[in-house]
Amino acid sequence: MEVVVAEKHVQHKEKISQVIAEVGKVVVGQEYMVNRLLIGLFTNGHILLEGVPGLAKTLTVSTLARVLHLDFSRIQFTPDLLPADLVGTMIYNQKEAKFEVKKGPIFANIILADEINRSPAKVQSALLEAMQEKQVTIGETTFQLDRPFLVLATQNPVENEGTYPLPEAQIDRFMMKVFVDYPTKDQELEVMRRISNMKFDFTVNALLTKEDIYDIRDQVNKVKISDSLERYIIELVFSTRKPLEYKLNDIAPYIQFGASPRASINLNLAAKAAAYMEGRDYVLPEDIKEVALDVMNHRILLNYEAEADNVKTNEIIKTILNKVPISK
Repeated sequence: MEVVVAEKHVQHKEKISQVIAEVGKVVVGQEYMVNRLLIGLFTNGHILLEGVPGLAKTLTVSTLARVLHLDFSRIQFTPDLLPADLVGTMIYNQKEAKFEVKKGPIFANIILADEINRSPAKVQSALLEAMQEKQVTIGETTFQLDRPFLVLATQNPVENEGTYPLPEAQIDRFMMKVFVDYPTKDQELEVMRRISNMKFDFTVNALLTKEDIYDIRDQVNKVKISDSLERYIIELVFSTRKPLEYKLNDIAPYIQFGASPRASINLNLAAKAAAYMEGRDYVLPEDIKEVALDVMNHRILLNYEAEADNVKTNEIIKTILNKVPISK
């Protein structure tokens, strides 16, 4: 039985590597973002992407959807968007003399909510409710959303005018918040050359099926994590709530609210997925540390003193990872 599982693990790791390479045919230099998107997919967690325009966030998500052979919907969030534009509405059929349901773009496997902070609270709430409940209600009928269902939302950190920032409680529903950075000089040179070549082929091959994704999810769920590492996750999260008890005197004055229990849950899940994608069926401390920044950076609320001293959340998390010991 263990030999069969090991063989399946090797096959999955090879397929995942092929998926990343296939996306790389179109997208240059965003391996980190693709890795985080796959972690979200394999753990049923939604991802919030933050980065300036032009970093291929939309192209990466749409390309990944094609490689995974999943239905894809891109929704451009604008100030005049309504919840019905997202989930759907009832329309009157004059010929049949009755109302019919017209489903919205949310009925897909991968949803790209582009610039989610451009729309008012009602639209954001409609999306986040669908993320949590995996269903929407149109008229008097409740519809289950397609599975797998993954929301990848983007927001632009540069422009604040005319935006509706997500409340902390809503941001907390995202498994990870991933900061997308600029490409290197060599990567940008490659992008420039590809785009300037009008004959560049953007087609990719579908490499995973829904059955493969469910199979990988099942295997990720079976990845072993020791009691000491489970307690380490709890200590990391509690140190954001009561930093003085962990002798984190240098960062304690900057933290207004610590991470929620969702941080503990998602650290566990993301660490398991990271371990599995590395070819292991057990979690190491390095797996937890690797995903900690993305899982916790949007769950720690800093105060005005931190803003005045130009202290960033990632600095707080790095300090915690350096000083909080692994439980025995």
